[in-house]
Amino acid sequence: MESFLDPDKILNEIELRNDMIAAEFGCGAGTISLALAKKIREGKVYGLDVQEEPLSALMGRAKQERISNVETIRCNLEREGGSTLPDNFLDLVLFPNVLFQAEDRMAMFKEGVRILKKEGRALIIDWKKESPLGPKEKGISITEVKNMAEGLGLSLEKEFSAGAFHYGLIFKKI
Repeated sequence: MESFLDPDKILNEIELRNDMIAAEFGCGAGTISLALAKKIREGKVYGLDVQEEPLSALMGRAKQERISNVETIRCNLEREGGSTLPDNFLDLVLFPNVLFQAEDRMAMFKEGVRILKKEGRALIIDWKKESPLGPKEKGISITEVKNMAEGLGLSLEKEFSAGAFHYGLIFKKI
């Protein structure tokens, strides 16, 4: 999937501050987390995933690249409070290619909104329905994401193409 998504291109779609606190849901080996950590050097990036191996790989890459503002948390993001982060804590939550995989998408999205500060941003990247690649049955459409976001008190700020196979949405917590 890394070859399909350009982390820098995606991150250029959102206004970043050097001191932001952010989290990547379902970070895997952390390609986006590391790119973000380089852009917000005075801030912090939490890489959240249910699996230990990718989190270890992320920390290994962070160490190798001398990136010290990344922390990993092994957690179940489909549970209330699952991230273990406090309410209204983050400036930015990223959901790159993770909602389509979730058994309980709304629970995961809700957890992201819970830990997001007022005026904070949620950035969602997922597979375009018309993409020849990606999930067919389990995909999540732009309309589904927008409906979930609206139900959670988020307002759409931006819609963009995140490459040939993915869409991007940026929401603001109001």
